[in-house]
Amino acid sequence: MPADQSRDLPARHAGTVATAAAQRMEAELAWYRKLSAEDRSWVSLVAQAGVAAFLSWYRSGADQPTIASDIFGTAPRELAQKISLSQTLDLVRTTVDTVEDHVALLAGVEDQAQLREGVLRYSREVAFATATIYASVAESRGAWDARLESLVVHAVVRGEADDTLRSRAAELEWSDVTSVAVLAGTAPRPVGSSNAGTVLVAIRQAARRAGIEALTAVQGNRLICVLGRTTDPLAHATVLAPNFGEGPVVIGPVVPHLFAAGRSARAALSGLDAVHAWPQAPRPVSADELLPERALLGEAPARRTLVDRVYKPLRDEGSSLLETAQAFIETGGALEATGRLLFVHPNTVRYRLRRIDDIVDVDLTSSRGAWVAQMALSLGLLSEQRSSVWRDTLSSRPRQ
Repeated sequence: MPADQSRDLPARHAGTVATAAAQRMEAELAWYRKLSAEDRSWVSLVAQAGVAAFLSWYRSGADQPTIASDIFGTAPRELAQKISLSQTLDLVRTTVDTVEDHVALLAGVEDQAQLREGVLRYSREVAFATATIYASVAESRGAWDARLESLVVHAVVRGEADDTLRSRAAELEWSDVTSVAVLAGTAPRPVGSSNAGTVLVAIRQAARRAGIEALTAVQGNRLICVLGRTTDPLAHATVLAPNFGEGPVVIGPVVPHLFAAGRSARAALSGLDAVHAWPQAPRPVSADELLPERALLGEAPARRTLVDRVYKPLRDEGSSLLETAQAFIETGGALEATGRLLFVHPNTVRYRLRRIDDIVDVDLTSSRGAWVAQMALSLGLLSEQRSSVWRDTLSSRPRQ
């Protein structure tokens, strides 16, 4: 606007128009009525600052209005986190409509048309400034959330479940997330900050489409993903696996909540180390499917789990099933040879093998099932031997 077209508008009317705008927001905008008194006060100050800044710009005849410092500088930055972009545009629209309704109060008849034109131009600049501010807030919030997400994933991997994790989980709205499992694999190459950011966004989007929650982080050459609200972890891992790099992808067991996720993370990462001993392993693969390989790495929980899930149920069911499993493995899976070794008919061996499968969910007629059973039975026998030696040692001690 050329300087020689400036108008002498009465500044005292700015408060009147701002008050009318606040009353109009109260009457027309349901979200405004739900705000706290303090936040409504800040919104009213923004509206008043907007009207005053418009009148000041119009009087000055300046060509380019200054928006952010004149208007939004009056409100705290946190207000942008409580009021959405669309709500802010409602605020701008309501204030503009109010100014247009009061044109007769602000200008004489000969200046009203030019004043209306100025209102339209100024409101356009306000809308652009609003979008810029919200984009900046979203970018800052996104960077902070990504950093916070990475810290939470690192804490899960380290097995931490302290107040710091609880606070950070609350910030990410994960305090009440249940049915959690950890997915681990290789990060896509090259592992750069921009590439990692793209991968993490892709995983979050895929998780959202699958109806689950996801926290992700890159640790060295590994990509770790904490899944929440997963009812079928292996199926969800299959959905996310294409976003990982080449190589195996392992999903840990489901735990009740984030603060117990360290157990799932340990199983997944142990499985990721052990899976190389099973070249034909599916991708993704459950950490529980890798119990024998994890046991070979010396993982005590994997050894205990194998014994508890396979050896002890067969032992407790009766000697016939345990003996049949041992004999079937020793004879290389031959029904007739197993029958001769046990002095039973091959059909009896078949029946017992089906019983074993029903009880411990291990099919001894498959090479993988036989391997799992052999590891479990060997570990179980070693465990029994250690227990026997320990009992003998205690019983041989002299009484005090």
